[in-house]
Amino acid sequence: MKHYTDSQFAENRLYLDALSKQYPTVRTAAAEVINLRAILNLPKGTEHFISDIHGEYEAFRHILNNASGAIREKLDVLFGDTLTSNERAELATLIYYPNSKLKEAPEDKAEQAEYYRQVLLQLLSVCRLVASKYTRSKVRKALPSEYAYIIEELMMNHDIGEINRSAYHENILSTIIDLGQAENLIIDLTSTIKRLIVDKLHIVGDIFDRGSRPDIVLDDLIAHHGVDIQWGNHDILWMGAACGSRTCIANALNNSFSYGNLDTIEVGYGINLRPLALFADEVYRDKDVSCFMPKGDGDTSSYATNSPYLVARMHKAIAVILFKLEGLIIRRNPDFHMEDRLLLDKINYSDGTVNIGGKIYPLKDSDFPTIDPHDPYRLTPQEEQVMEQLKTAFRRSEKLQRHVDFLFSKGGLYKCSNKNLLFHGCIPMNGDGSLMDLDIEGKPLHGKALLDAIERIIRRGYHAAWNSDEERHGKDLMWFLWCGRNSPLFGRDRICTFERLLVSNPETHDEPRNPYYNLYHDEEACLKILHEFGLNDPHSHIINGHVPVRRLKGESPIKANGRLIVIDGGFCRAYQDKTGTAGYTLVYNSYGMRIIAHEPFEGVANAIAGNKDILSTTVVFDVMEKRIRVRETDDGQTITQQIEGLTMLLSAYQSGFLKESAR
Repeated sequence: MKHYTDSQFAENRLYLDALSKQYPTVRTAAAEVINLRAILNLPKGTEHFISDIHGEYEAFRHILNNASGAIREKLDVLFGDTLTSNERAELATLIYYPNSKLKEAPEDKAEQAEYYRQVLLQLLSVCRLVASKYTRSKVRKALPSEYAYIIEELMMNHDIGEINRSAYHENILSTIIDLGQAENLIIDLTSTIKRLIVDKLHIVGDIFDRGSRPDIVLDDLIAHHGVDIQWGNHDILWMGAACGSRTCIANALNNSFSYGNLDTIEVGYGINLRPLALFADEVYRDKDVSCFMPKGDGDTSSYATNSPYLVARMHKAIAVILFKLEGLIIRRNPDFHMEDRLLLDKINYSDGTVNIGGKIYPLKDSDFPTIDPHDPYRLTPQEEQVMEQLKTAFRRSEKLQRHVDFLFSKGGLYKCSNKNLLFHGCIPMNGDGSLMDLDIEGKPLHGKALLDAIERIIRRGYHAAWNSDEERHGKDLMWFLWCGRNSPLFGRDRICTFERLLVSNPETHDEPRNPYYNLYHDEEACLKILHEFGLNDPHSHIINGHVPVRRLKGESPIKANGRLIVIDGGFCRAYQDKTGTAGYTLVYNSYGMRIIAHEPFEGVANAIAGNKDILSTTVVFDVMEKRIRVRETDDGQTITQQIEGLTMLLSAYQSGFLKESAR
């Protein structure tokens, strides 16, 4: 054991005193060192990476439940020789959706008891397998409190004392079934399996927009045992809206109207749109709103009490307000360098045209009764009132505020995790491969320093006093991250919301990407980015979301000789016809990395009734030379530091510098 000097003890006295309260004797400290050193030699836990969920909660839940196919793989390993493929599919569906599948149990009491017994034995086998890479302490913490002792007893290795324990286990199972507790235990076992199969869940951005219920996704994430989130541009937009940014609110509403999706607003977060509806109906009732009809196939069944024409009027009203508010942000933030996006003052209101980049284009609609051509970015008193009411509604949505608190506590712009770099959008780059500077509070910053500075400003604004300069600047920067020029989350030169709504000519709809999206095919460019974040391991990767991989065009999610992986989840159905896939997820376990391509999910009802899983194809692209142990992970570094502290504490006790105390 390492020995320390009295001067080293003195330098660390406060730390040692605090540690001694938790480990007051030589025996307690030594026992913890033994435990921690054993943990270092266990296999690395499995990490699961998912991106671009976009409110598609059913597909997300299924991918979460099946761990991107990992559970079915375990069933094939355990029962490949004893259960048919259909029987394994039935068992997998039971693990994914136990409450629903248990309704299919036999009604005859004797048959039901045998069904429960077989299922419990199968689930216990799965539990033993997925728990085998963890300490008993960690497994115990994962067990449901009511049945923890019983499950732990049943999971004990059958190979040891088989004759002695067999009757004991059978008696426990019979008692559970006789007391009518089999279903509860089955549900708890399936939860334990799903918890242990994945140690850490990484969400690489874009939980919000397009799909109907991002709030359900966030509720599931809050309940997860080990999750972190890298903010996407759609997430930061909703975070800004929850913080009271009127421009972010208008953008979030514009997105919801564009996709005919009001469930997130009204059902998910209980935000009342009546003030906007009344205003829009009064101002735009006799106006042309054909440009503002929702995208889609014309199905209006999702509007419930709102007619699609009222929704279109609301869309036009909020779009005009949005263009005004964005103009005000651009004007008060010259360091955003977005003056060319000021378009309301480029409209010729007499002939219905607009000057974009020096070219004149006809507008599809130029009937804007609330725009003053001489002061086009000024909101009318009615518009001001509507936005204040909406701001109050967003800020008073308890559920939205809780979700945004969670995003701030568990999220960030990027994460370095086990030698990998995770971020949603891009690291802004110049065409020559150098890192692009952006002006942040008067300083040109790039790479890691850029992202760190932006995140500090946003967090500072989130905690700042209401209506303070820091609070306002933080909200403006959240809007910039959503759609600003070369924003790390947006990654494009401009967003063409105005043009797509009001200009027919498709040449105005182009949103040029940052050079990063050309350079990320190049291994040297990716190595430069990894080095910028202090990641120089041969197995370091960039894990990226944001841009769908178009498999139909021959694109691969694996780029730059395996240094960069794009895992845009493709959950959003609007993309699937263009991409030819329902996207990708990534699994990183102790053996290496594999990316999984998913086919479209046909819905929970179909999955339960027909035991239908998401069809997936797995590609293993980075195999480790030897199995990764905990000591080689970020957690391993933390544990090693803990061992160092405990070793010093032991030495302090044994040298007499500190006195042991009885608990």
